Amino acid sequence: MSAIEHNRASQCWGQRATMTSLLELEQITVSGGPRSMGHQQGEALKERIKSFLEMRFAAVHEYSRDRGLDSADGILDIGRASLSMFQEWDPDGYEEHTGIAEGAGVDSVELYTATNMTDMRDALLLNAALSPPTADSEGCSALLVPGHLTHDGHSIAGQTWDLNPPDIDYIVAINRRPDEGRQTWAVTCAGCLTLMGINDSGLSVGTTNIKTWGSRPGIGYLATLHRMLRARDVSEAAAILTATPRSGAHVFWMADPFQMREYETSPFDAILREPTQSAVCHTNHCIDEKNIARQAEAGTESSTCRLETMEEMLAIGGHTTDSVKAIFSDRSHGVLSINRYAEDDQGTATNAVFIAVPARREAWACRGPADRGQWYRLGFDRS
Repeated sequence: MSAIEHNRASQCWGQRATMTSLLELEQITVSGGPRSMGHQQGEALKERIKSFLEMRFAAVHEYSRDRGLDSADGILDIGRASLSMFQEWDPDGYEEHTGIAEGAGVDSVELYTATNMTDMRDALLLNAALSPPTADSEGCSALLVPGHLTHDGHSIAGQTWDLNPPDIDYIVAINRRPDEGRQTWAVTCAGCLTLMGINDSGLSVGTTNIKTWGSRPGIGYLATLHRMLRARDVSEAAAILTATPRSGAHVFWMADPFQMREYETSPFDAILREPTQSAVCHTNHCIDEKNIARQAEAGTESSTCRLETMEEMLAIGGHTTDSVKAIFSDRSHGVLSINRYAEDDQGTATNAVFIAVPARREAWACRGPADRGQWYRLGFDRS
């Protein structure tokens, strides 16, 4: 088994930011074959992975009760069927996932279900038999900025990752150095595959959450992103995405040194948008008419406000990674702002932020809100 290289950014992974200390991002480097890289992650993050599973399953039972079910019983059956599909669809990704479960000493089905929870949950609930009482406040804010709107001509892509406030304790950055294939950086939760990341060819990927009817057992969004990040470029990543038997609805973005694309997907369609004349942004409601017709929850005031704010701020042009950090730090609309705090008491907070510059083969990331986290450069050795 390959050695694990720890760059411990924090002695206490549950540390909260204060007025004088920024939240730090732990970075872990793994190498070898897929199963070995998984084992290394599972062993390094064992206690956090176990705690993450407990927290996620407690949250989904509460979420289900809020939407008319006694519990989320049955979700593991969906996870089991989906994991079986994943094994056939991406054997290398499945091997790494299995290695994580083995290294952490947790059940592989429970881990897959918990880490792809939004899809597994939607497959349980968004089956045309149940209707949620209110629109959800969860979600992220993502942007694709073409080169003609940046200071140096290099395109910029990025997003906030917003979900349950307790998830902030589990955010890590994983540097994968496989025996075969591309090096990658992923910012994700302990025990999870890729959530948002970049590889050594500059290909960068990420996602925001939307909801449509018709969710089903299938390939979870983290598994999809993980496979996409092993691609050479946007064209290859897009081919993977559009051919995937996806479980639920998500917006996926991808960028390389020459192309940028966004796909607003349901389990059945993948609608392309490209940043040609202006930046492309997305939050957590459907924009395409076909998906609007099948949208399971109406867009919230927060989702609409965050989208409009990004579009307005990006239209000015001359952007740099610093100006994008400032956009992700925006609090101009209080609790409706792009940058969300746990104390906003919306049930959702910004747990991580990721900004990629594909042409430079580098990304910048922080744990927590953009103005409360220490920013780190994630890059690759040239040797």
